[in-house]
Amino acid sequence: MNETAIETLGIVPSQEDAAETAAPETMEFASLGLAPLLERAVAESGYTTMTPIQAKAIPIVLAGRDVMGAAQTGTGKTAAFSLPLLHKMMKHENSSASPARHPVRALVLAPTRELADQVAKNIKTYSKHTKLRAMVVFGGIDMKPQTLELKTGVEVLIATPGRLLDHIEAKNCVLNQVEYVVLDEADRMLDIGFLPDLQRILSYLPKQRQTLLFSATFSPEIKRLAESYLQDPVLVEVARPNATATNVEQRFYSVATDDKRAAVVKLLKDRALTQALVFVNSKLGCARLARSLERDGLKTNALHGDKSQDERLKALDAFKRGEVDVLVCTDVAARGLDIADLPAVFNFDVPFNAEDYVHRIGRTGRAGASGLAVTLVSSSDARLVADIERLIKKKIDLEPLELDEARPPREERPRRVREEAAPMADIPRPARSYAQPVRAPRDPFFDKPYEPSASPDTAAAWENKVAPASAGRGLSPNIKPKKKVAALFGGSKPTTT
Repeated sequence: MNETAIETLGIVPSQEDAAETAAPETMEFASLGLAPLLERAVAESGYTTMTPIQAKAIPIVLAGRDVMGAAQTGTGKTAAFSLPLLHKMMKHENSSASPARHPVRALVLAPTRELADQVAKNIKTYSKHTKLRAMVVFGGIDMKPQTLELKTGVEVLIATPGRLLDHIEAKNCVLNQVEYVVLDEADRMLDIGFLPDLQRILSYLPKQRQTLLFSATFSPEIKRLAESYLQDPVLVEVARPNATATNVEQRFYSVATDDKRAAVVKLLKDRALTQALVFVNSKLGCARLARSLERDGLKTNALHGDKSQDERLKALDAFKRGEVDVLVCTDVAARGLDIADLPAVFNFDVPFNAEDYVHRIGRTGRAGASGLAVTLVSSSDARLVADIERLIKKKIDLEPLELDEARPPREERPRRVREEAAPMADIPRPARSYAQPVRAPRDPFFDKPYEPSASPDTAAAWENKVAPASAGRGLSPNIKPKKKVAALFGGSKPTTT
């Protein structure tokens, strides 16, 4: 988006690397002047120096401006919006047990359940020394525990759109006192899939509110759409839009579709990778690949939308604890998930949307660490790779990959012929005797040809019937006479002559 377009939308242009606001002179959290209880929690979390997105966005949020924050994945966007909002809500902090004293004041919307759960854990960590209440609601689990917690009152509500609408319709939460709204992974929240639900949710909120949008990718269309939900927004970009992290090594290998699984196993072995995320495009392909890698001797689990929420959380927790070597997943795990020290990400399938590529490889190389992103490209993926090139504005060079036991192409594989079984003919086989089945005796009458009757005038057997007694009275011979009924049952008495 050029400067003229930005001014038209009311977005303040950036001054450094297309970022609009100069960073403060010091990058220490202590320079922000946050509430002491928040500073204590930040220090206990091991944070001392702010990341660029935090240094630029937090002062603007504290000033009460709407913000569109674009930064690479793994740069601390959650703290960039949660810390200033918690600081501004400290004036409402109270220890009252009345739910009326704890209305929802900040609403954070996330596109996936895993991301919502992760954001909630971070916010609870930052606010653990305060009396502010935070909770998360998402689908896939029972609503009753969520309802009971909502009834007690919460200041910060983190939710996925679908489950939040369920609670709104059930009148479990009231949003008429919301002062702050955050759309995490805003580009996904504003696409055609979530937009209807988002519009319904925003209709329940006050018109006067502070709205924050944070994501790693912002297309021009999304920026234009976001302008309708923001008031005089400030665009904060700490890197070139849609850029990938420089500390992630990106490799693209040309591999046949049938050899992709072998390529994953080879690269894991050659690179001595202890763990890896493997992304696929379909739920069915996710489950199948996980089973195949399990047979290859890898501790594997699958994460996709058809699994229950409990199964998804258990699979993710097991991977974070190091109990699983390979986690095969769909794009439900592509956004926002923070997995410490993840060495590699594999794109088993090239993503259909180029923006998803940026989010996928952002699961590795987080918080300044190095990482590896491998994309396996088949002959049918040329258009998708070209879309990624246009998005990241880098030339992609495909590299060949030699497999240890390369299989010949499908059309060149030798066919098994029956001649291979010829040596089996020399093996002596025991003689078999088969008993003939016993046949029933035949009746020669049914073997005779058809013979017509000797006289054509001979009446058929069904015509030699005695005419009923009523035939003499002028009635049709086909009409049966009435049955005689005994007088005892209402019949007429016989007449005597």
